[in-house]
Amino acid sequence: MAGTEHRLSLEPEKQGLLNHHTEKHFTAGEIVRDIIIGVSDGLTVPFALAAGLSGANATSSIVLTAGIAEVAAGAISMGLGGYLAAKSEGDHYARELKREQDEIIAVPDTEAAEVAEILAQYGIEAHEYAPVVNALRKRPQAWLDFMMKFELGLEKPDPRRALHSAMTIAIAYILGGVVPLLPYMFIPKAAEAVVFSVVVTLVALLIFGYAKGHFTGNRPFRSALETALIGAMASAAAFGMAKAFHP
Repeated sequence: MAGTEHRLSLEPEKQGLLNHHTEKHFTAGEIVRDIIIGVSDGLTVPFALAAGLSGANATSSIVLTAGIAEVAAGAISMGLGGYLAAKSEGDHYARELKREQDEIIAVPDTEAAEVAEILAQYGIEAHEYAPVVNALRKRPQAWLDFMMKFELGLEKPDPRRALHSAMTIAIAYILGGVVPLLPYMFIPKAAEAVVFSVVVTLVALLIFGYAKGHFTGNRPFRSALETALIGAMASAAAFGMAKAFHP
């Protein structure tokens, strides 16, 4: 949807139509992606660690201590990874913006031809896109924005995106990581606690998988089963390997 500053030049009739029309699009994709990354890893990794230590006949206190340490380290690591990834996207956008800006100044005719080529790909005829190309040449900033979006497929990132991504992933990881450790807080015997941990975590994975499928547009029930299956496989592998080396 175009920004308000672009709508000011529209005809009153069209402006009125836009003012009375509200589009319901899901626009929190980046936040949901960060939450999915954090929660999915938070549920799975500490779950597998706890199951593995339980298989090695460790006490609940040891499992809990190791689990908390892993959740803390994992949250920092995942958050830092999210920060660096988002910052890299911002740096990439800035480099491409500068390069495109220099090209518009150095070779304007070539850049104008690229605009024409882009519009022609949508089936617009030469006599139809020529006024658009000329109009963009008179508006350097709009021309630059057009090239970034339609030639390079890049959207200007939020300057606060890196910090928000880091915090979202880290908090989501902690929230997910606490779930499989809860039974060890109340049950002293790890052999008993692991049973409750499996039940609680699988239920959490099913709920999380269903929500993930709902928000991402996939089939919720299939997403729930896939998410739970991945977590179950990870914990079973860790538990089995621990039992194999420490019967």
